[in-house]
Amino acid sequence: MKRIVLFVATNVAVLVVLSVIINIFGLDNWLTAEGISYTGLLVFSAVVGFTGAIISLLISKPMAKWSTGARVIDGSEGTTQYWLVETTRKLSEKAGIGMPEVAIFEGAPNAFATGAFRNSALVAVSTGLLESMSKEEVEAVLGHEVAHVANGDMVTLTLIQGVVNTFVIFLSRIIGMIVDKAIFRTERGVGPGFFIASLVAQVVLGILASMIVAWFSRQREFRADRGSASLMGTPRPMINALARLGGVPAGEMPQAFEAHGIKQSNSRFLGLFSSHPPIEERIAALQARAA
Repeated sequence: MKRIVLFVATNVAVLVVLSVIINIFGLDNWLTAEGISYTGLLVFSAVVGFTGAIISLLISKPMAKWSTGARVIDGSEGTTQYWLVETTRKLSEKAGIGMPEVAIFEGAPNAFATGAFRNSALVAVSTGLLESMSKEEVEAVLGHEVAHVANGDMVTLTLIQGVVNTFVIFLSRIIGMIVDKAIFRTERGVGPGFFIASLVAQVVLGILASMIVAWFSRQREFRADRGSASLMGTPRPMINALARLGGVPAGEMPQAFEAHGIKQSNSRFLGLFSSHPPIEERIAALQARAA
């Protein structure tokens, strides 16, 4: 229920903010004079912006399994699998969420959590991570992923994506209309200038918007690190896990799920688009918590 309220409130908030911006800059009068319904455009932008994000969330589990080749386990496959399932169960109970599905996928060290609902999520780890870390370090990584689920990060990230999608769709079309009327001198309806300008604007605004989503994603990583430390009772295992990850390349994740995996960027500029903060910063934040 709380997520439904958050979803509705977010939709209302973005429509209100956009309406205020339009009024401040006097675009409402111009649009009305041109016979353009900006209210309809706002609704259209919100519907399109959130529909894609919500559909992506709803199909995130099957898509994650398909794209990574993750195999769901129940613990009967072997000693390691049994330990993974039971450790995830223990952490989930401690975090107050339903038992997620547990999966293993082939590849270099990495892990991710996804799913539309906190009581039916998916937590997956790679074979490379299991081979390169101690049990305590793997447990810390599992705690990190469980914390993502408990924090509702997948849903919140979807809402943030829906909001920026709405801004991008709406503003790109406003820019297209202005360019079409002012430069291409289209008097009635819309001309080719609208489609060209709106497409270019959507690409540019989409790039800028991705920086906002990436910034939020980086903040949630710090929060999940703290969640792991809380579930483990100490930040040391997560610090050790991050330090070990810093010495090996993180496994490549499919683009659609890279925000749910372990990733780092060494470029300051590219770091603005990274879904994960540098490992050094994450370690420093945990060390400050331990001090």
